[in-house]
Amino acid sequence: MTNHLAVEMKGITKTFGDLRANDSVDIKITKGTIHAIIGENGAGKSTLMNILYGMYHPDSGTIYINGNEAVIHSPADAIKLGIGMVHQHFMLVNTLTVLENIILGDEVTGALNTIDKRRSRQKVKQILNNFDINIGLEEITGTLSIGTQQKIEIIKLLYRNAEILILDEPTAVLTPQETDELFKTLKVLKAEGKTILLITHKLNEVLGISEFITVLRNGKVTGNTETKDTDKDQLAGMILGGSFESIKRKQNSPAEEFILEIIGVSVRSDKGLPAVKDLSFEVHRGEIIGIAGVEGNGQHELIEAICGLRDYSGSFILNGKPADKDLPVAHIPANRHKHGIVMEYNLAENVLLGREGEAEFSTGVSIKEKALRAYTERLIKKYDIRPAEADLLIGGLSGGNQQKVVAAREMSKHTDLIVVSHPTRGLDIKAADFVHSVLLEESAKGKGIILVSSDLGELLKLSDRIAVMFNGKINAMLDSATTNEREIGSYMLGLSGSGGDKG
Repeated sequence: MTNHLAVEMKGITKTFGDLRANDSVDIKITKGTIHAIIGENGAGKSTLMNILYGMYHPDSGTIYINGNEAVIHSPADAIKLGIGMVHQHFMLVNTLTVLENIILGDEVTGALNTIDKRRSRQKVKQILNNFDINIGLEEITGTLSIGTQQKIEIIKLLYRNAEILILDEPTAVLTPQETDELFKTLKVLKAEGKTILLITHKLNEVLGISEFITVLRNGKVTGNTETKDTDKDQLAGMILGGSFESIKRKQNSPAEEFILEIIGVSVRSDKGLPAVKDLSFEVHRGEIIGIAGVEGNGQHELIEAICGLRDYSGSFILNGKPADKDLPVAHIPANRHKHGIVMEYNLAENVLLGREGEAEFSTGVSIKEKALRAYTERLIKKYDIRPAEADLLIGGLSGGNQQKVVAAREMSKHTDLIVVSHPTRGLDIKAADFVHSVLLEESAKGKGIILVSSDLGELLKLSDRIAVMFNGKINAMLDSATTNEREIGSYMLGLSGSGGDKG
């Protein structure tokens, strides 16, 4: 083994039932570099990294860390070898302080086996100084921005002396400014000799931050390249196995008629505090209204109020008529595990969720099993859901394919209003483009769409107007044809506009 390699994985194979997630994968990671792992949903990226982190055990193959063969049975083994992982869904306790979250499970103890916070704080402060990170250690974690929470996850790894850091979709919920801050931190970590493995679908970011790229497709490696030797089109070809032409930005113009009027709506958070404050705007027939905002500025509560999941004051007018608390709406939720799927159900059962009373699937007494299965199989084919088995438990699918099931169910509903939260989070470029095309198709049919997304490029591509939420109000209503990501990000952070003082 060459001593300049931080990681070498040879012949890694992993199967789940009949699915071969990794098929004799070979990958080499050079020390002190940023190495991107990219590919379609279900290509095996996360499985490979979870094997490296000890979450899964390979059926066959060998792992070498710093030139030495390693057997990694658990994350504890990985941590001992200097490997750490920041998952897409953070593993933080919101009610604890920053310091408590960082040291949790690896506390420095003193006399009588009590936690020595003074020594722990000294060690954490040294890490903050070394890597030029500024976070208040006594802040309550749940009150901090997503970008700051992500930094806490990275500091947790450094506190445990990680030399190899795995980041899974790290920019999925960040503003452009927060993404810049993250990349600044990653470059400092690299300069200090850390090795960073980056799982992402954002090719522009891959080209901007990484030095090496490995592409997976159907569990196999289809490309290894230095970043300087490739471009977006070449990467897309390696990911998809052929050329790819993305759909263009939204073309059709909305009608003057309103589908939805939101009038003086106020919503409280789970803690009973004002989250949405006397907010008003309209959605035209055939219009896609994008909603941008740093998480925690009311967009989540607004969407739940529209979808009947949260109480509110004010009113909704649907197709010119006052609507009650249960608007007929298709809804792709931000948290698919909480509101979108039942992990223990199969694909057909998940397609049925919320549609049990529809005549297409029900006799009024029992479910039309054959009709449901045939319908599910049509959606599986249309949305390219993998594996293509209606009877497979949805919990066995990759996150991206779970998202496709939710999108397929909701987009096929017969409603005039579609509410969508982060519809392509975690989807590869082909799957995301397909969801975009379906949204545009539904808009062209005259449906009104409310689209919440942390991907500002997605909002600019799909939306007619973009409402930027800050402090529970609309800080700006922007024409997507004349604005840009930087301007949107500035309003999101309250650096421009009224600071949310006006609706």
